[in-house]
Amino acid sequence: MSEKAEKAKPVLREKGRLMSASEIERTLVRMAYEIVERSNGSANLGLVGIKRRGVPLAQRLGSQISKIEKRTVDTGVLDISFYRDDLTTRDVRPVVVPGAIGFDIAGRDIVLVDDVLYTGRTIRSAMDALFDHGRPKSVQLLVLIDRGWRELPIEATFVGRKVQTTDREIIEVKLDEIDGSEQVLLVERVD
Repeated sequence: MSEKAEKAKPVLREKGRLMSASEIERTLVRMAYEIVERSNGSANLGLVGIKRRGVPLAQRLGSQISKIEKRTVDTGVLDISFYRDDLTTRDVRPVVVPGAIGFDIAGRDIVLVDDVLYTGRTIRSAMDALFDHGRPKSVQLLVLIDRGWRELPIEATFVGRKVQTTDREIIEVKLDEIDGSEQVLLVERVD
């Protein structure tokens, strides 16, 4: 790694573990029941995970709801990388691949799934991407952690846990499918 890259990478200090693997699992089970209750079942329901960590969360929730409802729940993947408003390239329009989510979202009750809600910019980008794939009947947001500090007027319908943070703190969600470990950590940038 170059000296410049070393300086650009923030030094992080772990402040504590917010959720263990079993706490994450219990939270997802609770949230699955909340989704079923609020949606009056799962007949028209579809779960869409925002790539990266929203995807395994959506898959786990889909599996749990399928057990509760005794029917398969469509679960898909949403890649928002070309929709981000923090890209440096101008005038690049995303290429929408039909069916890229994995199922038709038109007329469906969609639950958009992500790991952490912070400024709201990721969710704004996800909404743009989602509507480029079709027009759902409704869209609700589910996040494992809501840490506040919103820059946009976006709120989650389903929240695993609210955690008040400072602007120096970062929430790190680690999932077995991506990270090889399962926990939620609170870390702090050290200057």
